[in-house]
Amino acid sequence: MLGGIAIIIAFLMGGDLLERLGIPIPGNVIGMVLLALALKLKLVREEWIEGAVDALIDNLSLLFVPAGVGVMALFGIIQRYWLSIALSIIVSTLLILAFTGAVAKGLGRLSRAGQGRDA
Repeated sequence: MLGGIAIIIAFLMGGDLLERLGIPIPGNVIGMVLLALALKLKLVREEWIEGAVDALIDNLSLLFVPAGVGVMALFGIIQRYWLSIALSIIVSTLLILAFTGAVAKGLGRLSRAGQGRDA
């Protein structure tokens, strides 16, 4: 399991390094993409990180504690601007749902059009 943790941390650090070199994507996202590519290309075997991944998933709720504490530390600001925060959450959620629906509908049309040409 320690080897799996070391592999995950190495990819995290690699992503952070690439971010510091100027890539405008968060380092943890870069590291996750690199790890996914390494798994796909069989550079890293699933068995090597499986124990570490299972341990992280089993304790996932603990990883949300710092975020919850951060929210409580800013409770005064949240209390003052709760209406703006709630409205922005609702509007952004509706926009995301509409956009996702439009993309799914467009992809469905493309798929049907492609099937019609193949037949």
